[in-house]
Amino acid sequence: MNDKWNQCRRIIVKIGSSLLVDYESGNLNTDWLSSLADDIAELRGQGKEIIIVSSGAIALGRTSLGLAGETLRLDESQAAASVGQIALAHSYQEVFNARDLVAAQILLTLSDTEQRRRYLNARNTVTTLLDLGAIPVVNENDTVATSEIRYGDNDRLAARVGSMMSADCVVLLSDVDGLYTAPPNSHGDGELVELVPDITAEIEAMAGDVGTELSRGGMVTKIEAAKISVASGAHLVISSGKIQHPLKAIADGRQCTWFVADDNPVTSRKRWIAAGLEESGTLRIDAGARQALKNGKSLLPAGIVSVEGQFEKGDAVRITTEDGQEIGRGLTAYDHADANRIKGRNSREISHILGYRGKNEVVHRDDMVLKRK
Repeated sequence: MNDKWNQCRRIIVKIGSSLLVDYESGNLNTDWLSSLADDIAELRGQGKEIIIVSSGAIALGRTSLGLAGETLRLDESQAAASVGQIALAHSYQEVFNARDLVAAQILLTLSDTEQRRRYLNARNTVTTLLDLGAIPVVNENDTVATSEIRYGDNDRLAARVGSMMSADCVVLLSDVDGLYTAPPNSHGDGELVELVPDITAEIEAMAGDVGTELSRGGMVTKIEAAKISVASGAHLVISSGKIQHPLKAIADGRQCTWFVADDNPVTSRKRWIAAGLEESGTLRIDAGARQALKNGKSLLPAGIVSVEGQFEKGDAVRITTEDGQEIGRGLTAYDHADANRIKGRNSREISHILGYRGKNEVVHRDDMVLKRK
């Protein structure tokens, strides 16, 4: 699968608590984190974009608060997370700074990747960080989450971040090196499944409860994460993180499990826009803008003739000609009021008109689907 790995440009790396935190001492595994940072620096040098989804805040914070080894109540988990997030962010900052890389903390809950407006805001922030050369480190916002603090959420969160960011690959670094035909800790005859082209009932039946006290993720949630990733056009890899340089090991062909996506992320995203969302308004455009869209360009405010409907930023809108012929649909970067104010104007005027510097595009080409004739 080296060819698929080499082709991946944007990669999500999920790191579990049991890899980052030593169970006995409750301290950070600094040597392991340093080796991971070396891998990421090498991948960055190859032109790849890396987004980390990290567990570990609660595991680190509970030790500092004297709660190690105890079953935590919800409020205690949230308190531990608030302490641990500071330590975790500082650790990432240190290891990346030593390699001339910039770390950025992003706190999300699952709802941030499900509600369209919050989804778009988060996506824009992470995209900007990547454009500026930073490495986003996504933590689940356990300090305010309630139902989100439960078994396996960070596996699914990593997959949802991958979908949100149109990633090419999601890597789940785990206590085990992949999916086995039987749980490796309970049956000696279990064999590693190296390639999963389709997630069938048989594949789901292979999932066993494999985890530690610090790691809430089991194979069941990894299969669920694989479903999300593959549907969004991203491959998903389950690989062992219990080694030094775990990402280099994947590049070198170390055994792991690949769940392979048929479509690329852009194709899957556009299928979702085309079939999965209800339009909230209409943007009528002139002939020049129509030709620009046909040529693969984004929709700029200068080409918009009129704005119809009550829609919010991130909503789906119809794109039509001046006489009402629908030519496509997409996700708008502006609500109806701001779109009305900037229609027909040059993108350079947006900040003056609205009082803030928004996107140059009202609908970006990656958020747009054009109708076929």
